[in-house]
Amino acid sequence: MAKKKADNRARLLQAAEKTTYRYGFGNTAIADIAKEAQIPLGNVYYYFKTKDEIGDAIVKLRVSRFRKLLQEFEKAGSPKERLCAFVQVKIKNREELARSGCPVGTLCSELRKLGGTAAGRSRVLFVTALDWMEKQFRELGKGAESRGLAVHLLSATQGVSGLAHTFHDPGLIEKEAARLKEWIRGL
Repeated sequence: MAKKKADNRARLLQAAEKTTYRYGFGNTAIADIAKEAQIPLGNVYYYFKTKDEIGDAIVKLRVSRFRKLLQEFEKAGSPKERLCAFVQVKIKNREELARSGCPVGTLCSELRKLGGTAAGRSRVLFVTALDWMEKQFRELGKGAESRGLAVHLLSATQGVSGLAHTFHDPGLIEKEAARLKEWIRGL
């Protein structure tokens, strides 16, 4: 019985992540999530009492995935290689980013506008990225400049994701990513 409950919760969370990314968090109803998960609407409330709880669960899922990705980056031989690996993810996902925007940036922005507990917690996604990037720049010997460089890199990757989505042009990501990698390697 516990396995079925865990499976249902996982299905709902996967459906919530998919539908809120596709239609926006604010535009997605709990009924949409239940339909996507193929779980009766009334059963959703057993796992998530509110839509804010769903948002919080999506944030936790994305943080977990992102931390695993950062662990993979840590296997690279140098801070420059790790930072370039971060940029490479944008290139890898350029088609999806051009079609639907950045799932993290979009979610954080939408949750912030709606308010609630999940809005406050969503910032951990960007805080985690900035802290990790700052650490890489410090290892490169950039000292007090490290936080500003991290903000620049995160801003550039988020910004190009937004532009690629607006213009539906994955080529923008390729071009900006190449510039960012060149910049990183030149540090």
